[in-house]
Amino acid sequence: MVKYAILVAACLVIGGGGQSSAQEIKVGLTADFTGATAAVGAPFKLAAEIFPDHLGGLPVKWIVLDDAGNTSTTVKNARKFVDEDKVDIILGSNTIPSTVAMFGIAAQSATPQIALVPVDIPTEQRAWLFNLPQSARIMVGAIVDDMKSRNFKRVAFIGYNDGWGELNWKNFEQLANAGGLQIVAKELYSRNDTSVTAQVLKLLEAKPDAVFVGASATPATLPHLTLKDQGFKGQIYHTHGAVSKPFLNAGGKELEGAILPTGPIVVAASLPDSNPIKKVGLDFSAKYAAKYGPGAPNPFAGYAWDAMLLLEAAVPDAAAKAKPGTPEFRSALRDSLASGREVVGTHAVYKFTDQDRYGVDDRSRVLVIVKNGAFALYK
Repeated sequence: MVKYAILVAACLVIGGGGQSSAQEIKVGLTADFTGATAAVGAPFKLAAEIFPDHLGGLPVKWIVLDDAGNTSTTVKNARKFVDEDKVDIILGSNTIPSTVAMFGIAAQSATPQIALVPVDIPTEQRAWLFNLPQSARIMVGAIVDDMKSRNFKRVAFIGYNDGWGELNWKNFEQLANAGGLQIVAKELYSRNDTSVTAQVLKLLEAKPDAVFVGASATPATLPHLTLKDQGFKGQIYHTHGAVSKPFLNAGGKELEGAILPTGPIVVAASLPDSNPIKKVGLDFSAKYAAKYGPGAPNPFAGYAWDAMLLLEAAVPDAAAKAKPGTPEFRSALRDSLASGREVVGTHAVYKFTDQDRYGVDDRSRVLVIVKNGAFALYK
């Protein structure tokens, strides 16, 4: 009963005035607005609160639910979306286990799903799934390229002992080996650990030139601070999952010089005018600042905004073929998303096809460096 009460309290309906309409599009968004990974999921809700109330000329109802850091709650939310709300598309979630847990529901109900965290899409379920964020391979590739350009020879990894850590390790291992780098140590830790001194001492024994921390948000600072405490002078890299204000606040001045891959939105103002992402990024930044105050928007909020932009581009074609709320519209919406149309977002220029459900290229990444307590364009 308590969990049910929390779920109801966390439900947010945006747009559509709470009234149903035969022409109304319904979109279900679920993510962790509370719980251990709220630093990643809560910005999705912030973006949703400035979503437009029309897409492609049709009214839209945004049904926004909290996962509360619980995969079973994510599944419950997804079931509600398809069984009770009859949504036309599902957006979410912000962790790999929760996102993957919805794949079967999306496929069985023939409802498109846009994942807001990098995931591996099973071939047999690909028909209804789209992966919006940059793949770990694209982002880790930027780190390995920088390591190679600086003639680092010996590199090491420390990361989460879960799906996010494994995803980053797998790509780092493949790309570093292919690039001629020697991985001299690998260590793992839990998001809830309060010390990684033992793991860091093992890394330092291997004498790496650089260390890649395969973690995210605030817990990513633990290995970084420990490496500094133990006297490490080499380069430290982090994943794009660490690019956030809580990460900077938790690490303080010891993070100065850290290098991270991220989407162009984080440094939109520093991009050349010729970059099409600059205009979209600055437009979102202005809307975000008008609602929440000065400062660059959180990059995770940018993912949610980009999902909205993809829908805005896809809805007119789908609406020309069928009415929202029908299986035919969901199928037409899926086909429109996968039509090969380029859509400029805050993170990437997206281009999904039937063969490519990841839809981004190297234009979706930049490297930033922590400088004076903020993220600045590195390259």
